Amino acid sequence: MNVGDLIQGGMAGRAELDTQWDSFDKRASRARAPVFYVGGNHDLSGDLLQSVWDERYGHRYYHFVYKDVLFLALNTEDIPPERMQEISILRDEAFRVLASEGMGMGMGPGRLAELFTWPESSAGNITPEQSEYFQQAIADNPDVRWTFLFMHKAAWERDGEENFAAIESALANRPYTVFHGHLHAYRYVERHGRDYIRLATTGGGQRSGFGRSMDQVTLVTVDDSGIDIANVLMAGILDKTGHIPLDGDDVCFEAALCRGDD
Repeated sequence: MNVGDLIQGGMAGRAELDTQWDSFDKRASRARAPVFYVGGNHDLSGDLLQSVWDERYGHRYYHFVYKDVLFLALNTEDIPPERMQEISILRDEAFRVLASEGMGMGMGPGRLAELFTWPESSAGNITPEQSEYFQQAIADNPDVRWTFLFMHKAAWERDGEENFAAIESALANRPYTVFHGHLHAYRYVERHGRDYIRLATTGGGQRSGFGRSMDQVTLVTVDDSGIDIANVLMAGILDKTGHIPLDGDDVCFEAALCRGDD
């Protein structure tokens, strides 16, 4: 499972988007287990990105049950078309500024930061239709051992948000865990007595200003007693010679420790 932003997206045209997805699909196909895609803003912002996703992968949100565990894959870029068009214009301008100024200005004062002040840039959005879909999926699977939610942005962080709150209410009497991403820095919070975990990166840009930013994989084990969560750092696995494989000794897996923030 992943929490989105699988390609760069941006202002790329159709041919470039297909190239990016072909590259990701090729790498994902090497996994021994199925890889389930969750869309992020780089994957689903705007009509073109959405149409490419729809043609290649179908549903933007879905659920399944595996070994008596319910998996919910949410789309937090579920924004009405008119509003998405406005956001697309702002995003295009942001990418133009980024191309000319780079990230040297970071997200501090400046034109780039100004362009990312719309609420959807930081918190996720889902429509009533998506909320109803997942409420029904939860109702249809009342006796599963655990429920996991995967999404890109934290849908509960928007002021006045109601649609994700309805999903949380549907889950109130069962164990569940939430994983999300977007800010490329790890964070753990407890909400409604459950674990809500923002994952860091696995090869993406690192932003330690938002918390511990590192390349990692999270392993989750489910058994009759509940679940165990372990975060494996990419720099923490050594081969038989005592080194990180594939010349990893010379790679920075946590920018704040190696050369400061990005």
